[in-house]
Amino acid sequence: MKKQQPQISEERILEASWELLGEEGIEKFSMRRLADRVGIQAPSLYWYFKSKQNLYQGLANQISKIILEEFHAEGDWKAQLTGLAVTVRNVLSRYPCSTQLMMMTLPHEPDIIRFTNRMLLCVEETPLEPEQKMQVATTLMNYVFFFVLDRYQHERNISAMIKDQEALPGEEMLHLLDSMSEKDAGLFRRMFTTGLFELMGTDRAFEFGLKLIVLGIEQVIMEQEGQ
Repeated sequence: MKKQQPQISEERILEASWELLGEEGIEKFSMRRLADRVGIQAPSLYWYFKSKQNLYQGLANQISKIILEEFHAEGDWKAQLTGLAVTVRNVLSRYPCSTQLMMMTLPHEPDIIRFTNRMLLCVEETPLEPEQKMQVATTLMNYVFFFVLDRYQHERNISAMIKDQEALPGEEMLHLLDSMSEKDAGLFRRMFTTGLFELMGTDRAFEFGLKLIVLGIEQVIMEQEGQ
């Protein structure tokens, strides 16, 4: 009996890519591993994506499309920027390594272009100069990307430390801080022991950082209007 060929499509390849990225991270991701996951020979993948970079572009384009579907533009420019940032963070947090993919790809795909255009539309009503509007979009996305990426990497680091050592990461840090002087680590020690560093990566921390950015933009607008 002839062996049935697996059902392969671009959608299935993207789905399998997310599965692999979630299991092994982007460092170990390869077209060969992906081909094994979908049950075909590696060269067959190139009928759908001509290179790994081209696949990355497809994944980033898919993320951009999901962001656009979930974002609802309402209110003034401040409300729109805030809402977009929250939406981007939520989507990136659901898809493993999506932040890295967005940073590694170029805006050469339809939905990535639409996403970038949507960011610029958020501040179109402001009196900022065109280059300033582009800087607003860049600064906002850099903040969201770093926030999500930092949280992702922190969780991976903690998991690796727990796996490789008997002591918990917090215990190791306390031993290190106890060996340092008040001058070198006093403030850091107090923040660590009172749990302030646990706020990193939380909704509260994200919202505060976002508020700083929006207030900064508003201050620039007020200064320009006062000239």
